[in-house]
Amino acid sequence: MSSHYGILIFLLFIILIIFISGIRLVKEYERVVIFRLGRFNGVKGPGLFWIIPYLDKSIKVDLRTQVIDVPRQEAITKDNVPAVVNAAVFYQINEPAKAIIRVENYRYAISQIAQTTLRSVIGAVDLDELLSNRAKVNAEILTLLDEASDAWGVDVSKVELKDLELPDNMKRAMAKQAESERERRSRIILAEGELEASKKLSEAAKMMSEHGGVTLRLLQTIQEISTENTSTVIIPFPADLTGAVSRMLHQNSKSLPSKED
Repeated sequence: MSSHYGILIFLLFIILIIFISGIRLVKEYERVVIFRLGRFNGVKGPGLFWIIPYLDKSIKVDLRTQVIDVPRQEAITKDNVPAVVNAAVFYQINEPAKAIIRVENYRYAISQIAQTTLRSVIGAVDLDELLSNRAKVNAEILTLLDEASDAWGVDVSKVELKDLELPDNMKRAMAKQAESERERRSRIILAEGELEASKKLSEAAKMMSEHGGVTLRLLQTIQEISTENTSTVIIPFPADLTGAVSRMLHQNSKSLPSKED
């Protein structure tokens, strides 16, 4: 009898070990794809569940957003400028069964297709567009990646170009172009200032000419020169100025009282 009890206890112990080995605990952001005897048997999780040991195989899939760092790629732009770029791809598994069944390694597959897509998109744009409209390039890469990865149950949510490296000669050319553009703008601003000043001077000259201001200004200048300098200054007087001075002297003589008075 003791031997029978010993065998029974041993069998119960084996059954307990088998039962415990089939227990699975999955977090909220995880799912488990179940294969029974090689056939797809469903997706389980989150929480606690049990699978048949040795008959069921479970593969855990993380549903959180993940990031792939696309390595540096050398690409030729549409205007034949070589550029070295890298990018970051953000993706999320939305159908765990497809991600396991339809592709061997979805992370590696996304990385590879991201590299080829990056080169092809950059090859279709000019360097100026690549530098000035990076958001558009990101959107084009995102669209192509999302379409390609949809069959794998992967949703690519965001693509960002990180670094863009150009040849040294291209950097020098762009620096010269930027300097020339700054100089052009500076000259335009200076010319606009001179034009505005000439307009103001022209208006002032016209106003002074209409109201006799030119004559008064010249007389004031002569007075300042004669006061500050002891040397003799000879200034040719135009005819209209001489006439104006004569009229002023004549008016002053009339205003003086006569000797008879």
